[in-house]
Amino acid sequence: MEDIEFNKYKSEIRSTIRKVLSQSEPGRLDEAAFPAYSHPNPLINWLFWQRLRKTTEYLEPHAPYQRVLDFGCGSGVLLPFLAKISSHVTAADLDLTPFERMKAQMAFHANIETLDLKTATLRGLPTASYDVITALDVLEHVEDLKGTLNDLLRLLKQGGRLVISGPTENIFYKLGRRMAGKEYSGDYHERGIAEIKRELANRGAIDQIAVLYRPIPLFDLFAAVR
Repeated sequence: MEDIEFNKYKSEIRSTIRKVLSQSEPGRLDEAAFPAYSHPNPLINWLFWQRLRKTTEYLEPHAPYQRVLDFGCGSGVLLPFLAKISSHVTAADLDLTPFERMKAQMAFHANIETLDLKTATLRGLPTASYDVITALDVLEHVEDLKGTLNDLLRLLKQGGRLVISGPTENIFYKLGRRMAGKEYSGDYHERGIAEIKRELANRGAIDQIAVLYRPIPLFDLFAAVR
């Protein structure tokens, strides 16, 4: 997306997120990153959106795709973009309430289907069926990292890519989290992005996308290539 198009995309979704937040009980949507994507601090808000910006820049040149999976879709902030570059999108999450509340306020493309991970598993999806899987700021939360990575990599076609971002958990990130507000305690994080990257590097090639931002890295964004 060009800058103008991305800013329009960002503005529409951020406006919808703020509307949904205003109608929701306090804290209910924190884990879906609603406060981050609508944060009043311009620097914090910009940083979170840059993860999406870098993801779109990485994926768009190789589009169109047949099938894409957004693992841990949260509010669905990436789904409108994925739906434009792929014939079919699967939005998977343990809690689809945030996405459903967004859908009540804005139109999403008809080629998006949901997968409720409370009642279904990734193992029910066909092997080698996805060109791209996105897992942005989600793998630091899962209890069984190795098992989850096995499931995700199994779903990728040969040459497919698993795009991942996550917090560094270094001292600068933790300081920034405190400054951002109580919604960003990080108490529910099982690990940092370095552990995830090491685990994937042991399995195959890693394509580095971005580090946000040197010399003070707060987030790492990369892809595992099948």
